[in-house]
Amino acid sequence: MTTIAQQFAAKIHQLTWSDLPPEAVHWAKVGILDTVGVTLAGAPEDCVRILLETPGVGEAAGPCLVFGRAMNRVSALDAGLINGVSSHALDFDDVNNNIGGHPSVPLVPAVFAFGEMLGRSGAEAILAYVVGFEAETRLGRAVNFHHYEKGWHPTATLGIFGTVAASARLLNLSLDETATALAMAVSLASGVKANFGTMTKPLHVGHSVRNGMLAALLAGQGMTANLSAFEHEQGFFEVFNGAGTYDAERLFADWANPLDVVDPGPGLKQFPCCGSTHAGINAMLEMVRDDGLRAEDVATIRVLTNPRRLPHTNNPDPRSGLEAKFSMHYVVAQALNEGRVGLDHFEAAAYDEPEVRAIMARVEVGEHPEMGRDSGNDFGAEVFVATNDGGNLSARIDHAVGRGPANPLSRDELFAKFADCAGRVLPEDAVKTAFETLQQLDEVADINDVTRILA
Repeated sequence: MTTIAQQFAAKIHQLTWSDLPPEAVHWAKVGILDTVGVTLAGAPEDCVRILLETPGVGEAAGPCLVFGRAMNRVSALDAGLINGVSSHALDFDDVNNNIGGHPSVPLVPAVFAFGEMLGRSGAEAILAYVVGFEAETRLGRAVNFHHYEKGWHPTATLGIFGTVAASARLLNLSLDETATALAMAVSLASGVKANFGTMTKPLHVGHSVRNGMLAALLAGQGMTANLSAFEHEQGFFEVFNGAGTYDAERLFADWANPLDVVDPGPGLKQFPCCGSTHAGINAMLEMVRDDGLRAEDVATIRVLTNPRRLPHTNNPDPRSGLEAKFSMHYVVAQALNEGRVGLDHFEAAAYDEPEVRAIMARVEVGEHPEMGRDSGNDFGAEVFVATNDGGNLSARIDHAVGRGPANPLSRDELFAKFADCAGRVLPEDAVKTAFETLQQLDEVADINDVTRILA
């Protein structure tokens, strides 16, 4: 009998470059561009510094760039680990509801590392990204939302299979080797949501990327694994989810029809904080912009959202910049206080500013009666404001999962975010050159031509 890992491998090897519609190539380039930007921005963060100061990390010489760092190049596995942590350090990377997390960070660090190691073209990198995107999001359809609500961090626990898929294509693994790598990754998948708001959350991503790359390399060298590791009674579906909480057939149903990178696609973040807070931020910004709302006018604020958004964002007293990224109270207060939410709001002691704390004390967070678990409105929010003069205002945002194919960023908006991120570590001329090169990634002959710009 053909196992799920074998069927999964066959799907991963199904797509060719000629199969990709233009919109898939476009959105892959957008997702890769955005991820490169946030990875560069994350490079100076403490979690990356600590990782690099740890004995054994980054010491293996190789052909791969450590983004945003002036250091000798490292091995592909070290690059996957370090750049994976950088990519998620600011929680500014894209989101996708099918994976229930962040689709691009499990892919881009691996695609660049193996692309550099093997001299792969931009087109080969894009194809690997699309295949990896499809693999992780289709698996997400099979196990979510129970997997997400149980407490797993899907960016890592599902993203590792996207890493394996992308790596298998770049390494030219056989079907059998790919199936083995997938089965091996079942034992290497990890990451729990209890560590959200700490440096361990981005470590989940770096660890997962390295593990997925390692599984692909080991499978290519002849390492073995149980090809029934998904459906086994002590395998992935039963251990990570449990009986009655998954549907394995959904993994393969309508594969690539349409490609998930096109619909719903990568949802690019406008704000460098948890995606579960973004609808609340946008609702508050709408009232600031359209109604002229000011902090001194406000008596109370109620933010109502889908109950899936609350366990990790109902945090009225964040005690660090990282915790503030997961506080609906804080980000809504900053949106009201300054009319924006930016990178600087999660640096130093911005989370403890008296004027922001005063607003946070007036914020209440709860479940929206029309945005239940089965409503389909998983990322919506409505904000209600009572003003000091007895008035009432409200604004509602429905199911806004980043800015993707249904609501794309303009080229100027895309560049503004990229420049804001990449400009933290690159000079202005390199930022512009990198942006233009990544927008034409399908025409690049060798990924090393890109990373030379990023260095």
